[in-house]
Amino acid sequence: MKVKLISYTRLGENIIAAASKQTISKHPVQPSELTDSQVSKWIKELFRRQHWSPLEFSEYTFLVEGISRVASHQLVRHRIASYCQLSQRYSEGLLRNLVLRICREKGIECPEKPAGNDTYLYYSIVVRDATHEYMNPEKLISIVTESYVIPPYIPIEQQVDIAYKYLDATATYYQLLSQGVAKEDARFVLPQAIKTIIYVKMNARELVTSFLPLRMCSRAQWEIRKLAWKMYNLLVKVHPRIFMYAGPRCVLLENTFRNEPIPLKKLLTGEENFTIPRCPELVMRDKIRECIVSHKVINNI
Repeated sequence: MKVKLISYTRLGENIIAAASKQTISKHPVQPSELTDSQVSKWIKELFRRQHWSPLEFSEYTFLVEGISRVASHQLVRHRIASYCQLSQRYSEGLLRNLVLRICREKGIECPEKPAGNDTYLYYSIVVRDATHEYMNPEKLISIVTESYVIPPYIPIEQQVDIAYKYLDATATYYQLLSQGVAKEDARFVLPQAIKTIIYVKMNARELVTSFLPLRMCSRAQWEIRKLAWKMYNLLVKVHPRIFMYAGPRCVLLENTFRNEPIPLKKLLTGEENFTIPRCPELVMRDKIRECIVSHKVINNI
């Protein structure tokens, strides 16, 4: 999984702080006129008062590569956002990476791009042959993850079994294409584990109050949780005064009840303790920090 922050509102922190102050000021508030301490003050006020609308004035665009359609389907459920995703109706390029990798491993020639139904048939035969050959698990998984995501937290024997099933589905897909079936119909045989590429744009309000709280939580599915933590790590670098107070639902809840919001980092290290009696997922106060830091996804970012 690769996540890049392509663009963001450069003066986002100042604009958000100015918008926040403007709600109680009879004079126009210019973002450039605010001092650093004033920006920090007004952003803290947003968390203290749960006044989220000023956060809508800062936007962030990400390029996400190598996630599965399982994860992207969860991602697009966040509706206050914009998306552009690789189309399976028009391109099988990411899937072709797997075929080309098999050819390289076998030392055989393989067309880099489809040149008609004969090429698709050749792809199908190459992959079908691979399903009948023994490969050591490490090489097999390396080949298959060119185009698919394999759940990493299951036993290796099951990962191997899944990998061969992905190969079989790929061979069937290319066989259908060779028979003249349209990509939009042939794709019905492909697993949801197939990788995709997607552009995502969200504003700070959606990130702080919805996406990050839900998807950084240990109750989230591991893949989208990994994505959320990667996005958070990028956001906190460019706009720390906004996103240092963001995090899983427990952190957002904690920071809306405190007189002064606490950076996520301090809660993770134990420098500060949770004061809420329990999190929204019913984890009791003394177990919240353990719930966050013990999850293996964080350690594999």
